[in-house]
Amino acid sequence: MRLLGVGVCVVALVAGVVAGPAQAASGPAADGPQGLGDGSGRAGWALKETGEDSRFRGLAAVSRSTAWVAGSKGTVLRTVDGGRSWRDVSPPGAVAEGLELRDIEAFDARRAVALSIGEGGASRVLRTEDGGATWTETFRNPDPRAFYDCLTFFDVRHGLAMSDPVDGRFRVLATDDGGRSWRVLPNAGMPEALPGEAGFAASGQCLVSSGPRDVWLATGGGSVARILHSADRGLTWTAADSTVPAGDPARGVFALAFRDPATGLAVGGDYRTGQPSPQAGAVSSDAGRTWRPATAPPPAYRSGAAWYPYTRGTALAVGPTGTDVTTDGGRSWRALEAGSFDTVDCAADRGCWAAGEKGRVARLERR
Repeated sequence: MRLLGVGVCVVALVAGVVAGPAQAASGPAADGPQGLGDGSGRAGWALKETGEDSRFRGLAAVSRSTAWVAGSKGTVLRTVDGGRSWRDVSPPGAVAEGLELRDIEAFDARRAVALSIGEGGASRVLRTEDGGATWTETFRNPDPRAFYDCLTFFDVRHGLAMSDPVDGRFRVLATDDGGRSWRVLPNAGMPEALPGEAGFAASGQCLVSSGPRDVWLATGGGSVARILHSADRGLTWTAADSTVPAGDPARGVFALAFRDPATGLAVGGDYRTGQPSPQAGAVSSDAGRTWRPATAPPPAYRSGAAWYPYTRGTALAVGPTGTDVTTDGGRSWRALEAGSFDTVDCAADRGCWAAGEKGRVARLERR
């Protein structure tokens, strides 16, 4: 969706990117890092100097040491030393054209797939196999009616990308070879879009997956903010109403995060500065068939969310006014700290990263 300049999407924290960029890590229940959400202040974001002023809405956490960020002006950065240094691995063509990179999914320190947004040919997919030394354009949108918002991968081979509605239905691309080639899926199994409904290209989390086949798509802009679910890698979908308010082009669900194929949370609101965002959080325990409002939602618009790995209920949500944490699976949220971020992501080794405006990138650390 063309908001906040060129487009706004969902920011989400996706755990488990070592096995697959958008898979949620799960495991034995455990507490989060000391101080996370208990008010002690012993865990928080440690800023990592990037030397850039781009806005990073695309983020892929590979581990505590390795992360990729993608953003405005075609910029892509990569660190392999925990953020002490960053290598500019921007695709030359993306820089030359000033593409808006809004999502990046990384398999490891060398392989990543990035998405640029915009109408028609501005929506592209780029892939690298050598740590960003070279990039290959593997898809350029030929349809001026399409506007791609987000990417997700089930594993190192299978992935999807989604576009705002074309001919009254959301359009979905699929790859079976790690992003080297893409095809448009048939739309017969996609419900009709509501008037004005679209995705938000704010954080790369308007399309997320968990497990080998389940994927969810978040919407806003219509009369109701909906969450669509597919259990067959995007061939057929069912739509469920969320409890996050919509009814305006600036309101809806901006980010999804699923801990496993059944347990998910949604965050969003109204992205306009100073506008209230009541009921900005929702939870589901049945694979997104039904959604319940958070009893104590985030206090303001949030664009990204992520589960903290190997816990039953701990997750983070970020937005322009701060970071919130939940320890009960998204039913209640409390402030962790102030500071603007657009997106958040956690790796399987509990390396959590956040990124946003003015080149801001941070890693969650004990203090």
